[in-house]
Amino acid sequence: MEPTANERPGAGRRVCVVGASGKLGRYMVGHLLDRGFEVVGVCREQSVHKLDDYADRITVIGAQTDDRAAVERAVEGCDAVLTVLVPWSMGHYASGTAQAVLDYARPGARLVFSCGWHITRDGKDVYSWHLRLLVATLARLAKVIRVVDLNDQIEACRRIFASDTSWTVVRGSDLEEGPSEGLPVWSRRVGDPVLASNRTRRIDYALFMVAAIDDEELVREAPAINGRLTESALAHAAAKA
Repeated sequence: MEPTANERPGAGRRVCVVGASGKLGRYMVGHLLDRGFEVVGVCREQSVHKLDDYADRITVIGAQTDDRAAVERAVEGCDAVLTVLVPWSMGHYASGTAQAVLDYARPGARLVFSCGWHITRDGKDVYSWHLRLLVATLARLAKVIRVVDLNDQIEACRRIFASDTSWTVVRGSDLEEGPSEGLPVWSRRVGDPVLASNRTRRIDYALFMVAAIDDEELVREAPAINGRLTESALAHAAAKA
């Protein structure tokens, strides 16, 4: 029997998705609607059309995600805010987005942010040479083409970690498309063997972001995630059995 509207976990609750028009954002919108949440999305005006499939089911605010007035309006009355912290663009875009959410979300709201494995909370993560090379290459390229700003994403997360809000920063592995494999596994440290496969379905990254709303264990944590059916995750599960 299908759950009634009032039995769904999101019934009566309102969630804002900041960065709703991207691939990850659209998956989050879908998961939220499936669970009965009321959804408000923020995305650039030129990307609003990407949410046409949900146009009659959500409220969309077309604005840059670091537009403080737009974010203030979008998060009003929201029980949770899910934010895609993109490293693209210069001008403190990621940190400006994070700061607006931290400043305007209501006290007690669950704030869940997305970023990559390269973010570290305490410096105890252990990175592969491949990931270190990739981050270094992107950082050098950013100085030339001025499109990517990894340092600003790091600054955004520093502000989140220092805040007294109910935050979670979900650090994603390499992403791929495909049908859901279920809720990803996670660890507090990159370098944990359970994460070795470094692969997550994007639809499941979004699922983890949505599930974090009600997971008290993840409050003020920065989980690094990996696909549930990857080789390393299955090996870890077998070892525990």
